[in-house]
Amino acid sequence: MSGSELPVLAEVRNGVGHLILNRPAGLNALTLEMVRLLADQLHAWAADPAIRVVVLRAAGDKAFCAGGDIRALYDSHLSGGELQRYFFEEEYALDLYIHRYPKPLLALMDGFVLGGGMGLVQGAALRVITERARLGMPEVGIGYFPDVGGSYFLSRLPGELGIYLGVSGRHIGAADALYCGLADHCLPRERLVDLDAGLDRISWSSAPLDDLQRLLASLGQAELPEAELATLRPLIDEHFALPDVPAIRAALRGESRPQWQAWATETAALLDTRSPLAMAVTLELLRRGRGLSLEDCFALELHLDLQWFERGDFIEGVRALIVDKDKRPRWNPPNLEELAPQRVQAFFAGFQASRA
Repeated sequence: MSGSELPVLAEVRNGVGHLILNRPAGLNALTLEMVRLLADQLHAWAADPAIRVVVLRAAGDKAFCAGGDIRALYDSHLSGGELQRYFFEEEYALDLYIHRYPKPLLALMDGFVLGGGMGLVQGAALRVITERARLGMPEVGIGYFPDVGGSYFLSRLPGELGIYLGVSGRHIGAADALYCGLADHCLPRERLVDLDAGLDRISWSSAPLDDLQRLLASLGQAELPEAELATLRPLIDEHFALPDVPAIRAALRGESRPQWQAWATETAALLDTRSPLAMAVTLELLRRGRGLSLEDCFALELHLDLQWFERGDFIEGVRALIVDKDKRPRWNPPNLEELAPQRVQAFFAGFQASRA
């Protein structure tokens, strides 16, 4: 492939390493090749004293990254391959490395930022969105659970916001992303050229993160008006703190306060489209994640991964929504009433957190 055809591009200008996801036709969904290219370049730049900061962004105007290439994982599993094991192990290692990256890393998000895309950005020192950004961990919709560190960053959002976003799989916009702490700054899309110009001419000090923050403060905003989650927060905290998913759904169905009924009914209907098993495992995962280190959160997610392709709903979800596109997944079990709590707990059996 020529340089412009590579799925990850890299260039350096004025001490800034620019990493660009370059599969716009596939909404920049991550492949194992992309994970390896990203990891290799980040490690090289970490050791290069000429690189002061790194900017991670994407080609195209629809998505920063819409997740992992789940069709490839589906095909590999059905053919007896092990791509899914290598992919998750290396993807999680990359995401963890970003959380621990020794130089300031700015993640620049425009369009959809879903699943694996969230894993790339949530460990960044600065998370910058445009007004067009749509963030989410929608895994329960394909019979999966929030991974890529989701058990760490979702579980640490204020109140029950992370539980709500993980169990429902709902996407949020820029104002809500800033409100709940999944982004730090919002730049109007037309000002991205000004950001690049600023990066190209900045005189780096001995504190490049401070330099970046000053540049962003001159261009964007740290909060936006009309965050829907701010209005819904009391209701979310009330309902999504309940003991289990059946209790959450029943409370939503039973909501009688006129100002909340429409949202509660809509949310309950959304839960009814999700995998019952995936929602229940997600709730348990996020609540456990609150007490785990970042490393242990990734380890627990991998512990679940190694069982999920055989015992979870992922294969059926991908079949229904991506392969056959009949949008009629046959979840196992088909409803929450038939889901035994012991089946949920069995996925977590044998996992031991580190003693660090």
